[in-house]
Amino acid sequence: MSAEFDQLVAEFERFESSIRDVDDRFAGVGAMRQELTELRASASSPDGGVTVVTGPGGAVLDVKFTDAALAKGPQALSAALMGTLREAVGEAARRQAVLVQEHLGDHLGLVDQVIETQAVAFGTTVEEMRSKLAEGTPEPPAPAEDFSEERVLRQADTPPPPPQAPPAAGSAGDTFLRNLFDEED
Repeated sequence: MSAEFDQLVAEFERFESSIRDVDDRFAGVGAMRQELTELRASASSPDGGVTVVTGPGGAVLDVKFTDAALAKGPQALSAALMGTLREAVGEAARRQAVLVQEHLGDHLGLVDQVIETQAVAFGTTVEEMRSKLAEGTPEPPAPAEDFSEERVLRQADTPPPPPQAPPAAGSAGDTFLRNLFDEED
């Protein structure tokens, strides 16, 4: 019975560990949601005449034009605006994917999927899109050290197990249970 009990205890501990992992992930969802609502990406046309600021989901938050951009005429302004919009929306999508991946893990390869999709959509290479990701993404803070699985005491510092108390007289139910477990060993 002892081996079966040890196996059940081990399975229960694995189950508890899985529950803690899920709890930790869901604890980060609130922080992720806050970071996503604060997300901003900005892009400017090559000549600096058009600037677009986007937010989560690529929502356009602001568009600015210089007098020089307005003086170029409608076709040039339209082309500069569309190119700058694509860059700003693409940057927002990449940053959003990075945030989700940081909080939920890379089980889906989300950042890679976004980069590959954008490379096709923008008619460029995956490497160029990765370089834009590296340019536009601030270094994430170093993760805090996780000591949750570390032993605090050295083996020599581990206290001895408490001595077994002699069975005390108790109720008939206590006696029955003690006898039941004693018989199975």
